[in-house]
Amino acid sequence: MLNATPGAISQGIIWGIMAIGLYITFKIMDIADLSVDGSFATGGAVCVMLIRSGCNPWLAVLAALCAGGAAGLITALLHTKCEIPAILSGILTQLALYSINLRIMGGRANQPVSVDKYPLLVSQRYVRELSLRNPLPLIILLTAVVIGFMYWFFGTERGCSMRATGDNPNMAKAQGINVKNNIILALVFSNAIVAFSGALIAQFQGSADINMGRGAIVIGLAAVIIGEVFTKKFFKNFALKLLGVSIGAIIYYLVLQVTLQLGLNTNDLKLISATIVAVFLAIPYWKKLASQRAGRKGGRNA
Repeated sequence: MLNATPGAISQGIIWGIMAIGLYITFKIMDIADLSVDGSFATGGAVCVMLIRSGCNPWLAVLAALCAGGAAGLITALLHTKCEIPAILSGILTQLALYSINLRIMGGRANQPVSVDKYPLLVSQRYVRELSLRNPLPLIILLTAVVIGFMYWFFGTERGCSMRATGDNPNMAKAQGINVKNNIILALVFSNAIVAFSGALIAQFQGSADINMGRGAIVIGLAAVIIGEVFTKKFFKNFALKLLGVSIGAIIYYLVLQVTLQLGLNTNDLKLISATIVAVFLAIPYWKKLASQRAGRKGGRNA
């Protein structure tokens, strides 16, 4: 268990970046965007194929980020210009991205990128080493950069108008805010960050896979919900809320690691993931129910 902990923490932090991207649409804009499963794999595919062709890994990650933004733009245009519901727009984009990702990877479902042959930014191989090759410091730094950028951006006039759109689109529209433009920007921004995380995960695990994004929406929502459950009382600042999302992803992967260490079948991984998410989603309700019962007992005793 101790040997697996550094890897679980590192992977949790990278998935936390993905969850921060999902936080934009799910919590700020109140949009159910299911295209992230596809854009996550797009980020990984673009990054790996560029690295395999000799591209600098930083440029490959930047290209992955742009590709994710383009995927988000497709969802946004389907939703805002074609009046297709957001959840259906995301499903259509996700479906289309499956074929696009296959084409990006040359028709193969999996493309390896070994740290022995290519200069990767992060690699799971060095996760337990006390050296500069350990991916943990860079992952933490990148997470801090993402959180810092989002904290700055959502403090600007454009960022505040996006938050107002998410809170009450009708009121925002009455105030002269272009709601559709804000939705487009949010979906582009969100999917770009998701693809950025996908590029890091692909390097971390040493390959890009066509199914690497399957269930990403569940992991992202788990990180957001778990982060809220554990940090809501203490993290009131917007930047701290984003940090809480990252912490939620780490907790999710640690819990997942513990359950797997108990000897459960790896074929049940999706079932375990869904169960973990369901439990943490139910915790706020259980707390509310317990406080109501305590209040009734107190009233009777009085």
